[in-house]
Order: sequence, then structure tokens, then C-alpha cells
Amino acid sequence: MVRIAVFDSGVGSLSIIQEMQKTFKSEIIYFADSQSFPYGKKSQAQLKKIMRKSINVLEKFSPDFIVVASNTPSLMMNLVTSKIFDVKPPLNEAKKLSKSKQIGILATESATKSKRLSKYIQKNIPKSFQIFKINASKLVDLVESGKFVTEKKYCIKIIKKELQVLHENQIDVVTLSSTHLPFLKKYLQKEFPNIQFIDPGNIVAQKIYSKIKNKQSKRNSLKIFTSGNTKEFQNKLLKIGIKNKVNFLSF
Repeated sequence: MVRIAVFDSGVGSLSIIQEMQKTFKSEIIYFADSQSFPYGKKSQAQLKKIMRKSINVLEKFSPDFIVVASNTPSLMMNLVTSKIFDVKPPLNEAKKLSKSKQIGILATESATKSKRLSKYIQKNIPKSFQIFKINASKLVDLVESGKFVTEKKYCIKIIKKELQVLHENQIDVVTLSSTHLPFLKKYLQKEFPNIQFIDPGNIVAQKIYSKIKNKQSKRNSLKIFTSGNTKEFQNKLLKIGIKNKVNFLSF
């Protein structure tokens, strides 16, 4: 049985996990480090410490692979090994899809300000393209708080306010470069019907599948842990239809 550990600072991992479960069968250990939410407002030094602790605690489960299901640390530090997968903006896909050559990257505050993102863009996108780095931290909060389920009108209001830049330019492709953001995709598509929103979850799932396709499990299983309040996180998951028991996991 293939065992994969997936983690971030909250419910963002679930968008990656859902794509993984559609693509292949495995045992998944999901760790929501709620105590460290949000990653998007942490410094590189703080994130480095959090990543080291999280990976060390997940190694105790003896996973075959570990997925850092967050764009922010993936962009701000080099985490990839033969065992560790990360999530970065799918710029090659965006480049192929864009006709206006104007691409938006929705990411957290830390990610949009990081030099690593700038270097990543320079490496993957020709100078003929215009890239808009858009702070989506308030949208991440809509997902983590559960308001995207319970307060739809409020969500639409925040999306309109925070993403005015999408109306003001000829952006035709946007990467959802926080794993929380795919939960808002329906809202985004309704508000911006002429823009294609790319979720990198399937890309990550396909990369893992290429490694495990000949040794899949017979069925999917999911064990959930949090570093925060288990009842609060359980209630958060119930709002989005996930009934699995939540266990406490300490560093």
C-alpha cells in the first residue's frame, strides 16, 4: 500500500487530496498545521522552521512521499527531493493558454512579495508576457474560515473588491497559486467568465501517479490530523462534507 503524507496550514491540502484521489488510490495522511495558519504572512525564516518540523513529524508515519500542499513555502524555499513534492504556479500551462499574454497569479502576500516568485517567473515566462502578482490572502481567509460555504454574498463582495485588477486589464488566464483557492473556483468563474483559472492540483496528482502507477493501493483511505483544536477543525470539515475523524498531532 502506498502511503502519502500531505500537509499545509489548514484546509488547502484538501484541494490537492481531492485531485489525488481522483487520479490514483493510496493511503493519505493529511496534516493541517492550524497552529501555523496562515503561511502567507510568515517570513522565510519562520517558514523554514515550520517546514522542518512538519516534515520531521510526518516522517514518523513512514510515508513513501510527502506533499507540501502550499505554494508559499514551495516558492520561498527549495523543498523538492525524490520523496517530497511541492506546488508551484503552473506557468507553462498558463503561457500556452493565454492569448492576451497577460497572466494573473493569485497567491498569498508572502508569495507575491518573494524574490523567489520573481525568479520563477523570469525562468518560465518570456518578457513579451505581462505578469500580475495578486495578493489573495483575504480570499484564502474566506476558505479557511468556512465563509465560502456559509456566507456566499459576502464572498462575492470580497472577491469583487480584491480582484478589481482582473477587470481593469486584459488578463485572460489566472493561476490559483494557493491550494485554498480552488474552493472558490465557482465564484471566480461566475464573476470573471472570460478568464481561465488554472488549478495545479491535477498537475501534482499526475506527477505522483507517474511514480506509483504500478503499486497503487486497492482503495483510498484518509487519516486527518491537526496541530490545532480538533473540534474546531472537525466542524470546519463538516461544512464541506468531510466526516472523517480529526486527530491531534503535536510537533
